[in-house]
Amino acid sequence: MARIALLALPLLAALCLAEPSIYFQEEFGDGDAWKERWIQSKHKTDYGQFKLTAGKFYGDEEKDKGLQTSQDAKFYAHSAGFPAFSNKDKVLVVQFSVKHEQNIDCGGGYVKLFPSTLEQTDMHGESEYNIMFGPDICGPPTKKVHVIFNYKGKNLQINKDIRCKDDVYSHLYTLIVRPDNTYEVKIDNSKVESGNLEDDWDFLPAKKIKDPEAKKPDDWDERPKIDDPEDKKPEDWEKPEHIPDPDAVKPEDWDEEMDGEWEPPVITNPEYKGEWKPRQIDNPDYKGKWVHPEIDNPEYTPDPTLYSYEDFGALGLDLWQVKSGTIFDNFLITDDEKFAEEHATKTWGVTKVCVKCAVDPE
Repeated sequence: MARIALLALPLLAALCLAEPSIYFQEEFGDGDAWKERWIQSKHKTDYGQFKLTAGKFYGDEEKDKGLQTSQDAKFYAHSAGFPAFSNKDKVLVVQFSVKHEQNIDCGGGYVKLFPSTLEQTDMHGESEYNIMFGPDICGPPTKKVHVIFNYKGKNLQINKDIRCKDDVYSHLYTLIVRPDNTYEVKIDNSKVESGNLEDDWDFLPAKKIKDPEAKKPDDWDERPKIDDPEDKKPEDWEKPEHIPDPDAVKPEDWDEEMDGEWEPPVITNPEYKGEWKPRQIDNPDYKGKWVHPEIDNPEYTPDPTLYSYEDFGALGLDLWQVKSGTIFDNFLITDDEKFAEEHATKTWGVTKVCVKCAVDPE
């Protein structure tokens, strides 16, 4: 028995020391070489241009350099390819930082993950993607984090409202999708939302539906209270709401030929009791609110692979901005949650504080 345990130790050690898979990583640390890795679409001729910069304020001028939108009221369409992979039976982590230093009023700050079949030179708003994730702002009503999955050709938005950051500082966005069909969204390395894919997206038909054969019985009484049949309106109840003022006196200078027939002003009748209504009593036939019985939906089939995509091969910045100035940086796609968290701490976490501001960001 001891020999078996000893033999198992190397295997356990190997598992513990397994290196994370890094499918894509981009921190723009090699100057203009990013232009060889990122391809601008030619689908349109007037796409906006990205430039490499740390912006107007930063924690570290070199490490904080990222791709910044540089032209107002433009669509942007750049993408970077990487060796194709599948997240089947694996965790998928998508992470990047966004700094809206222009105090953005309307524009996207999200990324799209495409299959390797994407023709990067023709990427556009209708190009089919696997996942879209990140912040989107357009006026006070729209300040949300998109989490959209493509499932059987349909783009499905999360059914929850996840608020994004809307200040001028750098923020980190992380999406974790696990092979047990659970997910987590983090902002600045802290969880802001989590749950189950089937519960929070409309991937599948409902498990239960209302029984089409069931209907509320005709004699089903849902009234908790009813009029007391024994209660009768008093004979002296009916009184007018307004009556002539008994204290009013016709003015001495009233001329009926000139002023017409004098009528006293009206006042609220102190004996007026309002509309009579019989008192209420408990309904002896009350059965409660009728609940439509449900049955198993014959169109529902569970899918344990909602999380899974056979092919990832490109990350794209396919977005619109009214006022430019957003900086994208610290891109990471991996299968290791802990590595992603540590990577964020070592990159965004170190430079997020404006230690050496070029200008006052406010």
